[in-house]
Amino acid sequence: MKAIRVHQFGDSNVMKLEDIPDPTPADAQVLIRTHAVGVNPVDTYIRAGIYGQRDFPFTPGMDAAGVVEFVGKGVHSFKPGDRVYTSGTLSGAYAQLVIAKESQVHPLPANITFEQGAALGVPYATAYYALFFRARALPAEMVLVHGATGGVGVAVVQLARSHGLTVFATGGTDRGRKLAIEQGAHYVLDHRAPDYLQNLMRLTGNRGVDLIIEMLANVNLANDLTVLSPRGRVIVIGSRGKIEIDPRLTMQRDADIRGMTLMNATETQVKAIHAALFAGLENGSLRPIVGQMLPLSSAAQSHDDLMKPGSHGKIVLIP
Repeated sequence: MKAIRVHQFGDSNVMKLEDIPDPTPADAQVLIRTHAVGVNPVDTYIRAGIYGQRDFPFTPGMDAAGVVEFVGKGVHSFKPGDRVYTSGTLSGAYAQLVIAKESQVHPLPANITFEQGAALGVPYATAYYALFFRARALPAEMVLVHGATGGVGVAVVQLARSHGLTVFATGGTDRGRKLAIEQGAHYVLDHRAPDYLQNLMRLTGNRGVDLIIEMLANVNLANDLTVLSPRGRVIVIGSRGKIEIDPRLTMQRDADIRGMTLMNATETQVKAIHAALFAGLENGSLRPIVGQMLPLSSAAQSHDDLMKPGSHGKIVLIP
């Protein structure tokens, strides 16, 4: 089979398309023929060597969607021919065949394409974990999705709208802001405009928002604290560096800054997340947006494009 392999940490060019033997699943494992592969920011951090150690060579990636080819002894939830998506793999997702534990495999509803399925695992699970387990979001609360046009941001907008929150979304381009409105945001703001936070406060009647889902904390966190309502919460999903903040801004509001990583979700939480996602996919309230499709051989380009500003939905590789 063909797979992307990484033999050393480095920039995107360390990823090479190679022919390697087909993987063989063991007991309690599932073999999946991939039809689409999701590209996530964490993939770039792992490839660069700034997010944990790896044995070389390795195949990157956590998210894939496809059809079950074989199930090992002890697997009861799936059978060959089932349409599925993954939330992690054992062998790496950037490949034509992947092996995953049964708990990493989830059914893909018939109304969802494989390309959309590849956009589910990390982005939608992260969004759900952030909103409902870390932020403990409630209907009627106001949420600012700071960076609402990428895979996670779109997921947060859809989840928040479907659960009765008032959604404020930011985007850096007209195209991105249009996408946020289409996916359910009540209001959109241009985070490149110098007065966008003043406009946010005006729209909330100078009360501020209850929740902020933050994708780039090293740029925005200090200003986020100025637009929180009393007992507001900032959930930090992403950050690419350090930032200086004024702790008094948290004291004045009894505000919380809560970090998160999906890796910390418990087994029970993960099970609940994917059950909720399946229901939302079936009833149409969740609609993964694929903004770009590239061949597996263009994995390096996908990583470069992912880190550029102006994101628009999910980048997906086609094996």
